[in-house]
Amino acid sequence: MTSPYQSRRVQFTLNGRSVASVVPLPTMLVELLRDHLGHSGTKVSCDTQVCGACTVLVDGHPVSACTYLAIDVDDASVQSVEGLAAPDGSLSPLQQAFIDEFALQCGFCTPGFLMMATALLQENASPTRREIVEYFEGNICRCSGYRPIVQAVLSAAGHGAEGGHGE
Repeated sequence: MTSPYQSRRVQFTLNGRSVASVVPLPTMLVELLRDHLGHSGTKVSCDTQVCGACTVLVDGHPVSACTYLAIDVDDASVQSVEGLAAPDGSLSPLQQAFIDEFALQCGFCTPGFLMMATALLQENASPTRREIVEYFEGNICRCSGYRPIVQAVLSAAGHGAEGGHGE
């Protein structure tokens, strides 16, 4: 299939590996990740930047991949949910906390929550329950699993059941 749009080569780092791809100019980052590179962990849900399911980190900052142009990651570093596990496949402490705290229901929103939580914990290694809830303001869980998700982040941050300071 040929595109009527101009294409551009983008080169970036994806989960620690150098990647290059030629994409039509209006291609969104989520399309590049899923359709061109086979990284299907990033989910497509609303296509309007309101649900958070497509969240990835670009240069350490969370972005909605459904509205972020693929050409804008040229020379950037992108981390998707596939990049959270160690090279040997062992889960990150955050991923393990999501399992331990039963923060996974249908799992559709999970990649976005994991990426937002990763960004939060990089920014603030010891967030309070309130800070987590505020940080997750743009993420929607249709199964209403917010409590175990917040608890998983608290656990990953080392707060365990006490829920952190400054509630």
